[in-house]
Amino acid sequence: MELITGQNFKRTAKYIRAAVIIAGLMSILLLLAAFSLFTYAKILGAPPLAVPQSTIFFSENGDVIGESDNGQKRYWVKLDDISKELIDATIAVEDQHFYNHYGFDMKRIAGAVIADVRAMAKVQGASTITQQYARNLFLGHDKTWQRKITEAFYTLRLEMNYSKEEILEGYLNTIYYGHRAYGVEAASQYYFGKSAKELTLAQASILAGIPKGPANYSPLEHFDRAKNRQSIVLKSMEKQKFITAAEAEEAKLTKLTLTGKHPSSEEKTAPYFQDAVQKAMKNELGLDERTIQLGGLKVYTTLNKEKQKAAEEAFDSIMSDRSEIQAALIAMNPKNGEVEALVGGRNYKESPFNRAIQAVRQPGSTIKPLLYYSALEKGFTPSTTLRSEKTTFTFDDGASSYTPHNFNHQYAEGNITLAQAIALSDNVYAVKTHMFLGEDALIETAKKFGIASKLSAVPSLALGTSGVRMLEMVNAYGILANGGKEVEPVFIKQVVNHKGDVIYKHEPHKKRLLDADKAYVMTQMLTGIFDKKLNGHASVTGTAILPQLTRPYAGKSGTTPSDSWMIGYTPQLVAGVWAGFDHSQRIEAAEDKTYAKKIWARFMENSLEGEPVKGFKPTEGVRGVKVDPTNGLLATEDCPVARTTYFEKGTEPTEYCTVHIHDGLFQNDSKTPAEKKAWYKKFLEFWDSE
Repeated sequence: MELITGQNFKRTAKYIRAAVIIAGLMSILLLLAAFSLFTYAKILGAPPLAVPQSTIFFSENGDVIGESDNGQKRYWVKLDDISKELIDATIAVEDQHFYNHYGFDMKRIAGAVIADVRAMAKVQGASTITQQYARNLFLGHDKTWQRKITEAFYTLRLEMNYSKEEILEGYLNTIYYGHRAYGVEAASQYYFGKSAKELTLAQASILAGIPKGPANYSPLEHFDRAKNRQSIVLKSMEKQKFITAAEAEEAKLTKLTLTGKHPSSEEKTAPYFQDAVQKAMKNELGLDERTIQLGGLKVYTTLNKEKQKAAEEAFDSIMSDRSEIQAALIAMNPKNGEVEALVGGRNYKESPFNRAIQAVRQPGSTIKPLLYYSALEKGFTPSTTLRSEKTTFTFDDGASSYTPHNFNHQYAEGNITLAQAIALSDNVYAVKTHMFLGEDALIETAKKFGIASKLSAVPSLALGTSGVRMLEMVNAYGILANGGKEVEPVFIKQVVNHKGDVIYKHEPHKKRLLDADKAYVMTQMLTGIFDKKLNGHASVTGTAILPQLTRPYAGKSGTTPSDSWMIGYTPQLVAGVWAGFDHSQRIEAAEDKTYAKKIWARFMENSLEGEPVKGFKPTEGVRGVKVDPTNGLLATEDCPVARTTYFEKGTEPTEYCTVHIHDGLFQNDSKTPAEKKAWYKKFLEFWDSE
């Protein structure tokens, strides 16, 4: 019997030794596996934390004007910008040992397993905040073993490479709170209309309870369930000493006011403008489409909401619903190029094509200020005269000819000044100037003004027959308005990424492009379209809108068979309006031909209302003298009309007008014959007085 017992003991000992060896080997293998896993996780490094987030667009004063997203509202905020109450509530109800574990709460896992076994069903979760964050970032919510293993690996990588604060910040910015709101900022804005930093204990404890089941615990959908869940959250906070029993009770009794609205409306503010902003982000900043749409950027634009409203009101109130004509408007600050208002068409939903920046149209006579600036560089002055009469020009060594026509075939049949040619938009004068300067002169000057569109070196270029973009033309006038300094259209002031880093900030140009004195002379001549003193063989082209204007303006209209333009400015604002049909059919209706000028006048007056009335300040190198508008000579007291006109010093006229002094000899007046003086005596007296 003892022998048998000894044999059994030896056999048992053998099994024990084998078990110990196997256990030891398994432990070593587990240790090796764990070491390999940790090493592999370390080699892979930090997993990327980028998640889709809404890009938000702001107006120039910081108001939200729109956002770009994929149907999910996500706004990343730093941990410091989340209320302590919400942070404490989340930790209390989701992961009370968050700061003490390394991604896995073993005690909680064991408790969950026991509870599930007792209930013979899945009744209790054990996921930590880190595990939930890993799931939100990289995985779906399916319940396969593969997903759980992958989740565990990502959890390990997160804990090894990020601080607890970074993990908590990421979790709070990605967790789903229902109603398309991802993250605490989107949820706080949706449910309570405030930022996450401003949440009270009562509000925070409601929000902290939602992620367990957004469909079941939304206070908007199931208020009673949300309140019951709030009690659990507050009880957990009290148990963990985050709050007192009195504070918990007070929070439960606090009446909640729910908003149920996302901060940005579904309909964009200034949709054509926002399209232009996104185009600038892609083409000028080099951002890809996904970053623009879902990068969580904060884009601070140049849009002035009041001016945008004035632009849209001008369109709505002036353009008839009976007409199918299209129109566009751009308004800029000439000092820095910031685009403050933009309308790209009459209805964005019907046609998102942005005519303000995409369409290439003939500018008509709005090109003339660029031509005449070139003429000033070649020695022209406002008093330079050319003959206005029907003229046929030959070119290409006589092989081709061109005959421009004035509006309604009205010609002076005599000499007119440059100042009057601009005010009356005399086409013959323009083509003569263009041919005199050389057909390449206007092209080179246009480049100086920032015109990038290709222009054709032909006689008709002086009348704007080569297509340009509206944005280019308005910017060119902005250069005149600011006295000749380089400026470019600006839609974006600053872009901030989801981390709060400034990734782009606009720096304005300060380079001088034009001679300041010549730019002022050109501006002063452009005020002439609103001055009836320059009426001649036709009326000044601004006559129709003159009664609406209450401050000094400079500008130029332009017309082609299929385009109608008005571009003008004050020292504070430059704006252009185009009207026409998309497929370049002729503008036939009289009403359609007036829209550009009327919209421009209404917009300028309304958008500048309340701002100081500013004139154009003369530069040091110019001199203003009174001239007779019909001939450009110095005016005498006998000239029926005298207009102050500015010239570069040294180029002003020195000859006096004698036409009207001579006419005075034959005029009857109330003086007796003895009192009348011969015309030459009047002239000598006037000369001596000067």
